[in-house]
Amino acid sequence: MSPKTNPTIAQLSAVGLLSAILASGGTYAVVQAGQDEQPVVLSATAADASSTSASPAAYSPSSDWAAVAANVSPSVVSIGVQSRAGSGAGSGVVWDTDGHIVTNAHVVEGGEQVQVTLADGRSYDAEVAGSDPATDLAVLTLSDPPSDLHPITVGDDEALTVGDPVMAIGNPLGLSGTVTTGIVSALDRPVTTQAAGGGAQPGGQQTAPVVTNAIQTSAAINPGNSGGALVDSAGTLVGINSSIASLSGGMGGQPGSIGIGFAIPVGEVSSIVGQLIENGTAEHAFLGIGVADASAEVDGATLYAAGVSQVEPDSPADRAGLQEGDVITQIDGERVNDSLALVAQVRQRTTGDQVELTYLRDGQEATVTVTLDARADG
Repeated sequence: MSPKTNPTIAQLSAVGLLSAILASGGTYAVVQAGQDEQPVVLSATAADASSTSASPAAYSPSSDWAAVAANVSPSVVSIGVQSRAGSGAGSGVVWDTDGHIVTNAHVVEGGEQVQVTLADGRSYDAEVAGSDPATDLAVLTLSDPPSDLHPITVGDDEALTVGDPVMAIGNPLGLSGTVTTGIVSALDRPVTTQAAGGGAQPGGQQTAPVVTNAIQTSAAINPGNSGGALVDSAGTLVGINSSIASLSGGMGGQPGSIGIGFAIPVGEVSSIVGQLIENGTAEHAFLGIGVADASAEVDGATLYAAGVSQVEPDSPADRAGLQEGDVITQIDGERVNDSLALVAQVRQRTTGDQVELTYLRDGQEATVTVTLDARADG
């Protein structure tokens, strides 16, 4: 019942090498317009089975997508970025009337000049107000915002069920104002991503992959959609489009949609964006354990979970009594299928949140309540 010897930290180091292979190739596609280097998913694990069992699919061909597109499109912008590496483009959403624009951190990474173009064609210079690579979120501020900005209506990703219809709006391949529809394919999908190009920092050091407890959707998402809106049938924001699963090859080596895209849930977006607007940086929740994929025998069946490989002294986990060798099977009643699932669930939460962990120790099940702390590195 002890954890396997492949800790998450080691996994995240390994996938950085894999990303350089998966993401190799140019950034031009059908139209030779620069676009963001869409992150590709390096690792994904099964969603919580409970998210697929309760409600019938809500998809309806009668959804008035024309009305949704008309209402939401003014809240979605195109982003152009100039950097030493060249030019690129992505998408963003109007967050408020003060000129704050939400996008992905990888869209504006290294940008020396940033320009935001509204749906009606007006363009404005912008500055990066704050960026959080750990969640792949960033906030821009328009230098001279107009008085008639159309902020997006923030929805509730917790109200989503598998099968609900959704629409993605953005700037794929430089084609601004593009809308695509699909359904919610899965919820609480733990995915690990690395920006295309390997995410190398100056000096060649690899950036840590992003771990997201994502919304999976069948709506087509392509390079340039990053930072754009994923909205429900009421036109409210439920996620920020951020990454795709991609087969090797593709047009010119460029990853493209195969009907498996991922969005950062709007609850996490709201938490991080609020901090970036106020402070320029964001805190991240901290449990204080090393984790590895683990399995245990329960009632004659094999149960896959997250094993505790180490506990940091005086961390939230230590204060709650967790020990090396414990096997965590649930967090707040949701299944934890492996170490990545636990990391994604913690990343989605905020400092001060209380979580209930269910774990196995010496064949006995127990639960403990842990109050998450702020990670020391911010």
